[in-house]
Parts: sequence; structure tokens; C-alpha cells
Amino acid sequence: MAVYLLGDIQGCGAALERLLRKVDFSPSRDELFVLGDLVNRGPDSAGVLRRLMALGHSARCVLGNHDLHALAVATGSRKSSRMDTLQDLLQAPDSGTLLDWLRHQRMAIQAHGVLMVHAGVLPSWSAAQTLSLAAEVEAALQGQGWRGFLQQMYGNQSAAWDDGLLGMDRLRVIVNALTRLRFCTPEGVMEFDTKDGALAAPTGCMPWFDVPNRQTASAVIAFGHWSTLGWLGRTDVWAMDSGCVWGGCLSALLLDLKTQQHRLIQVDCEPAQTPG
Repeated sequence: MAVYLLGDIQGCGAALERLLRKVDFSPSRDELFVLGDLVNRGPDSAGVLRRLMALGHSARCVLGNHDLHALAVATGSRKSSRMDTLQDLLQAPDSGTLLDWLRHQRMAIQAHGVLMVHAGVLPSWSAAQTLSLAAEVEAALQGQGWRGFLQQMYGNQSAAWDDGLLGMDRLRVIVNALTRLRFCTPEGVMEFDTKDGALAAPTGCMPWFDVPNRQTASAVIAFGHWSTLGWLGRTDVWAMDSGCVWGGCLSALLLDLKTQQHRLIQVDCEPAQTPG
């Protein structure tokens, strides 16, 4: 059995196929964990979802900000932006099936000793708390009121976690941390405007994984979302978004569960016409 972690696909179906062929992926033998942003900005969002669905239980995915955005646009909860490339998904004859599968994916996964999220983990959260909070959002997405949840999901407030938060204020912080976080203060106040690399931290902020004494410091966390950061292979964090949709690579990490000598595997990707 081989276990792979896969960075942001963002609708790049051809690159996904090349990577699966390169590693000779077998659904009956191997496992694939996708770290969010399955769709949007690339040319084949519908094809990506069909391919992952066809892999059955061998493919497990967390949701990213673009995945949530696709669900919000599909339900009329959010207007499509000029950068979106979601029409192939929204107009597909099997759109309802694809979107239903998408909203039933996870917000965080822990497997093979790795905590997997799309963007980040707030410094006050333990791994167990992260999974528990992620499950609250999963329940909202998969419940009868999921359309109402999407209508209220957007916003930057509150920007910090408080155990006393309730309702949508609570869910919004969880969503923002798991799908949008890059920089925060040492106290865990999130900053949402800066999209540059780690050295471009705003005054008073730092990359979330560099906050001193964060509660997940002893865990291994794999995430995507941060294409300007690129591949980062520390002992405690693995950043997997290598900018595939912007002309970079689609990256996968093969986990060697016996020796812990993991191997990075990359394939080139077709660039999007307009970066953003």
C-alpha cells in the first residue's frame, strides 16, 4: 500500500491524471489524501471531481476555500467572480451529484500520524480540538440547513477564536482558520489580506505555523492553500500547494510509513490564463 498527500488541484484535471499515472495509483491498493481546493481557476473542475469520485474510498479530501465558494455560487449564496472557472461544473449534467459529493467531504482529517487541513490551524487549537471543530462545520454543510449556512459563512469577524463563540460566529472562525489562514498574531488574531510568501508577514503577524508554543507543535500538519509559499518540508509542517494552476507543479508526497523517508513527486501543470 502507498499513501499520497496531494496539494491543490484547482480544476487541473490533466495534471491530476498525469500524477496518478506517474505513481501508478491503484484504488484497490493505495490511498490518496487531497488537501483542498479541488476546483476553480483551472479548466476542468467537473472532471477533477468525477475522477476523485471514481476512486471511491481510496480518495479522501478536505475542503478548501474554492470548494466552499463553488458550493456557495451553485446555491446562489455568492456571486461568481471574474476569476472563476466554474461553469463546466455548474452546467454539467451531473452537477447536482458532483456538488453533493463535494459538500460531504471533510474539513480536517487525521491519518497515518498527519493532521490534514486546507489552510491552517489556530495556535490555541490542539489536534483533537481541530478535528472536533472541523466536525461542527461538516455537520452544518451536510445537514438540512446547509444552504443557510453558506449564505452566512462569509466575513472576517470574528478574527480570533474564543471558546464562548456560538452559532455562525463560531462556525465562521472555524471556516476561516481551516480554509483561509496564512498569517496571524502570536495571540491567534487572523490576518486575511496578505497572500505573499512567509517573508511578507504584516507587522505584528507571522505564519501560523511559526507562532511560539502553538498547541499542535508536536503534531505533523499537512496543508495547501499557500501557493506563494510553495513546497515546505519541515519536520512539523508540510506545505503542498506548489502553484499548479499558475504554471507551477502539482505536488504529491509519498509517505513511507516504515522509514519516514517521504518522497516528493511533482508533475507540470497547464497554466491558467490569468493569475490571481
